[in-house]
Amino acid sequence: MIIYEEILRDFQKEKVKYAVVGGIAVNLLGSLRSTADLDIIAGMTDENLAKVVKILKKRGYSTKQPLNPAKIADKQTRENWINIKHMKAFNFYKGKGLEEIDLIIDSPVSYEKAKRSIQYFRAGSITIPVVSVDNLIRMKEKTGRMIDKLDIEELKKIKKLRERKNV
Repeated sequence: MIIYEEILRDFQKEKVKYAVVGGIAVNLLGSLRSTADLDIIAGMTDENLAKVVKILKKRGYSTKQPLNPAKIADKQTRENWINIKHMKAFNFYKGKGLEEIDLIIDSPVSYEKAKRSIQYFRAGSITIPVVSVDNLIRMKEKTGRMIDKLDIEELKKIKKLRERKNV
């Protein structure tokens, strides 16, 4: 079983609109990078976010923030968290925190923009939607973290290799 397989399978079954971003996306797009958490962007409709929270709770995930995760499915509450609390992501964890999922709620690339160029990867019977190299670079440019700067270098190399291959 791959890590997060149950979550990804449930997302597929419930037709959750999402894409994998972050370190796992970097790996799937062709680079080697150590990571353990799953970062996702999702369609920001109340209905879609309610599905995400329901699936995560069903699979035993809790939140680190002292907030009711179901409230993320309320647009006004979500906008307050983003604009007033400056929340960028909602963190869910399982067990002793070894399995973590970050639902990115404030990103320079929304799911609506990203969905046009999502790449799909197969893992057994699961189809995993992954944000494109260009969109992942855009997202990582805004963080200022050293790991993201390294990821950007690798993603640019991957992009060049792909471009050469298509010529």
